[in-house]
Amino acid sequence: MMSLHGPQGAVDANGLSGAAALPDHAVWIDLNDPTAEEAACVEEKTGIRVPSRAALSEVELSSRLRRNRDGISLSTPMVTFDRSDFSLKPLGFLLNKTHLVTVRYHDMRAFSAVRKRVDEEGGDGSTGARMFLLVVEELVDNLADLLEEMSADLDNLSTRIFDFDAGARPGARKGDATAPRRRDLALRRLLRSIGRHGKSLSKVRASLLGLERIVAFAKGECGHHLDEGDAPRFETAARDIASLDEFETRLSETLQFLLDATLGLINVEQNNAFRILTVVSVVGVPPTLVASMYGMNFKHMPELEWAYGYPYGLALIAISAIVPLLYFKSKGWL
Repeated sequence: MMSLHGPQGAVDANGLSGAAALPDHAVWIDLNDPTAEEAACVEEKTGIRVPSRAALSEVELSSRLRRNRDGISLSTPMVTFDRSDFSLKPLGFLLNKTHLVTVRYHDMRAFSAVRKRVDEEGGDGSTGARMFLLVVEELVDNLADLLEEMSADLDNLSTRIFDFDAGARPGARKGDATAPRRRDLALRRLLRSIGRHGKSLSKVRASLLGLERIVAFAKGECGHHLDEGDAPRFETAARDIASLDEFETRLSETLQFLLDATLGLINVEQNNAFRILTVVSVVGVPPTLVASMYGMNFKHMPELEWAYGYPYGLALIAISAIVPLLYFKSKGWL
């Protein structure tokens, strides 16, 4: 799908073919998963070659930041902003003095917001660089909102972890007894949640790094034809991206702390299990010793001829088991 934006507003150009179909007022041409015909139409009208998805997905810096005879070609991985399908997809900017061509492969609310803003303000005197700045500023705002949502999620996750009780499942009152299996499942859910947040933060980090690089490159390459008010906007965008990068770093450190805390809870659970096994094994030793002693086949064992020998042996076995249990209870092991 192709959308056109310029001083006379935005035009939905889905299905257009041929350079004549592109109006002269179009400054920003937005290609969303373009067809070969749409790419050829844009190239014929603007002289800007539209790269393929594979070219936009290249990871080497020389492929992502490139100057050519038509202007500059920029690409970066960008998150989808869809929490149900959070992934990275390529986003391309093709920029010259008069036109901006964006190439993307997923819907993003940032582009809809910029389009609405252009429609409302009219966009008179717009250039490719100004359109580029509008898109970048909106992407930065969206990434900031996303990081704020992740920060709130990590706060909730922190509450779940540090309010986690060895005998309570998430959502239950503290102190409610549950089976060890439920505690195990709760810890597994915590680990999965931490893993999902870690993956999401890594994708946001990649998006921020890509934006930081293309803003710096675009400012350097377009500086000679920027208007007086455009250069400070580049500086502001760069500072905003740097601040978001620092915020993302703090969130990553918080996530690592929560991971360590969760692993600590797992170690406590394992220690509890081993402690119970140790107590059971130690409690079982004295009764076994008593039973084995009276199970010997010696000829002279006075208790064998005693009328109360059997009750005496049972009582001795019981006492030898109860005494260690009372001792461990006094030490707080039970």
